[in-house]
Amino acid sequence: MKQVKPIKPSGDKYADGGGMYLLVKATGKYWRMDYRHLNKRKTLALGVYPEVSLAKARKRREEARELLADGIDPAQSKRDTKQAQIIAAGNTFEIVARQWLSKTAANRAATTQEKITNWLQSNVFPVIGKQAISTIGPRDVLTAVRKMEARGAIDSAHRVKQICGQVFRFAVAEGTAERDVTTDLRGALAAVPKGHFAAITEPKQVAELLRAIYGYTGHPYTVAALKLSPMVFVRPGELRAAEWSEFDLDTAEWRIPATKMKMGVEHLVPLPTQAVEVLRGLHALSGHGRYVFPSIRTGERCMSENTVNAALRGMGYAKEVMTAHGFRAMARTILDEVLGERPDLIEHQLAHAVRDPNGRAYNRTSHLPERKRMMQRWADYLDSLRKGADVIQLREA
Repeated sequence: MKQVKPIKPSGDKYADGGGMYLLVKATGKYWRMDYRHLNKRKTLALGVYPEVSLAKARKRREEARELLADGIDPAQSKRDTKQAQIIAAGNTFEIVARQWLSKTAANRAATTQEKITNWLQSNVFPVIGKQAISTIGPRDVLTAVRKMEARGAIDSAHRVKQICGQVFRFAVAEGTAERDVTTDLRGALAAVPKGHFAAITEPKQVAELLRAIYGYTGHPYTVAALKLSPMVFVRPGELRAAEWSEFDLDTAEWRIPATKMKMGVEHLVPLPTQAVEVLRGLHALSGHGRYVFPSIRTGERCMSENTVNAALRGMGYAKEVMTAHGFRAMARTILDEVLGERPDLIEHQLAHAVRDPNGRAYNRTSHLPERKRMMQRWADYLDSLRKGADVIQLREA
């Protein structure tokens, strides 16, 4: 067969060899192939001209003949392939991931569920969400997490890779994927930067953390400690051991005695209005006792040193991502690099050793009016982040 286009509709068949022919009807020109399989005569549709050219029809004929040589019915193989495509279309990564999120929701806190969902929606679904999960390879997942790595979210990139692995393992159990392809990505991402205390310092991630804290539904003492930790950024031990006798809520001041301070010097913490509000609410619960954050088991001791860290873990923040001590690094970084506060005021408020131009140590009340204003600006900024204000990213290193 040399020419297809000039053939007029006649209902005739025009042979091309190997069982293939062109069936010409008034409705169109159809490529067909007659063959025998298991002693039965069958016909295979190869396509419609001109969408399927003569060359493409011949290629499909040869593919069908190869299947027959292997004892496979090409028509059945075509139906199986089409069915697999239909199934795959209903099992995209996004569909399977949302099934996994739904079926495992009871295993995690609501704030963690929201965080994981947001991670997937923002970083993974736009890249591989519409692909059939059975067709996704390691490099597809790597493309998604590398975009996170490129913008400096290395901790989150590692977490998202782990989440993708859980989705793939769920798909394996459901029969929609063969294996967890993320196992091939071991060592493919940059290592999480090591620090003495893990901390979140990017404003956008701080906003997510604050929303998680304000959505946390743990014990009221723990909730209050979580809310105050970023606002006053004292050392975790200083916060959990706070006593009501140290506070003057009317003047909005907290005086931590020298015996509790690392440097052995009394420390004064100006309290923003938001902190005073949290403390007044807490006073109704623990104000009758010694400690602001008493142990739940006994009021004779203060809150356990693991309480805030355990709450962070419960909200989905691994120890490599955020710690109770990390709130200090968070404040120090953002107060300097985003809000442009004076470094000496920041260091003084962190209770670090700060000296004046003559080399003398500042006393506890040095620059108190300025520090009060700084602490209020800081608390207001945290509120604006939590409520969704425009975020100014840190300058690149």
